[in-house]
Amino acid sequence: MEKFTSLTALAAVLDRPTVETDLMVPKQFLTRIERAGFGQVLFNNIRYLEDGSPNPDFVLNQPRFQGARVLVSRENFGCGSSREHGPWALEDYGFKVIICPIFADIFKSNCAKIGLVLVELKAEDVDDLMRRVMATPGYQLTVNLETQTVRGDDGFEKTFDYDPFRKEMILNGWDDISLTLKLEADISAYEQTHRDLWNGGPLSAA
Repeated sequence: MEKFTSLTALAAVLDRPTVETDLMVPKQFLTRIERAGFGQVLFNNIRYLEDGSPNPDFVLNQPRFQGARVLVSRENFGCGSSREHGPWALEDYGFKVIICPIFADIFKSNCAKIGLVLVELKAEDVDDLMRRVMATPGYQLTVNLETQTVRGDDGFEKTFDYDPFRKEMILNGWDDISLTLKLEADISAYEQTHRDLWNGGPLSAA
């Protein structure tokens, strides 16, 4: 997992509450076993028309939002099933930060495991931010995890809470495997003790 401290990037708006993981990645794509490549099917059912062409009414298909790495949305983002494919698709599409009033708990955990930063702001602050993004093409946000701040080009500035453990993991680029490897010396010592018990130790003598 890549380290994340701060990002300044184009922001996009998905003005929609209760964005389920089923909407992020529809069930027909869950047969894939690799993690990469899900970005092309992110929001598939509303992003594309029946003939496979881009839906001109879907906000992320607008030219002004191409290359956005920050997504601002409504409450209950990531609800629904606990599938990990939603975070994978968001990351593969290019998003690094999602901002909304509240996220589903399992979704938050899945995002932390891959370094996708979730920022919770008050609903009124999200409303304000959405208006600013929509009113200004090319609107950029700076999200700093170390200082836990969100800043806009036009003076918008808010702080946010963040779980200390998840923060440490993302700042250092640690995933679950990295955390296990930090205990490598203790694991090796335990394994050596276990081998000694079976090779000439009390258990062997018995």
